[in-house]
Amino acid sequence: MSLSPLWAAPAPIPLHALAALAAFALGALQLALPKGTARHRVMGWAWVGLMAVVALSSFAISEIGTFGYFSAIHVLSVVTLISLTQGVAQARRHRARLHGATMGWLFVGALLIAGAFTFTPYRVMNDVVTGRDLAAQARAHRAEDRAEDRAGDRAP
Repeated sequence: MSLSPLWAAPAPIPLHALAALAAFALGALQLALPKGTARHRVMGWAWVGLMAVVALSSFAISEIGTFGYFSAIHVLSVVTLISLTQGVAQARRHRARLHGATMGWLFVGALLIAGAFTFTPYRVMNDVVTGRDLAAQARAHRAEDRAEDRAGDRAP
């Protein structure tokens, strides 16, 4: 395992990954600790902030770009931001069951499931775990392809 690929990745990726890892750790604690306490509220606000950073920073990442600049993960980011707002509103209205379900599903969907996909080949986190540098190679190839496309656009 090497953190070098993470530090070498484009600027939003380290922020995104570190916020996601912190949100995972804090979220796991939130699920395990007693609910309704002052500590739960403080940790909850911190978790909401971290999740917002994860979702918002994803809009600066276009590594996959299935639909032009965007990919399906960006849809999840919008859903995450909406769900965070709903989860906070549910807590403020003392709808504990709905709040717990919303935040629990966010933890599972936005952190566990989406997070698992970051470990697929040619992604930065896969390179962190395996010690390879496939993501950087893929970025270089995409940059070459874009340069060739631009050169082709200028050709008579």
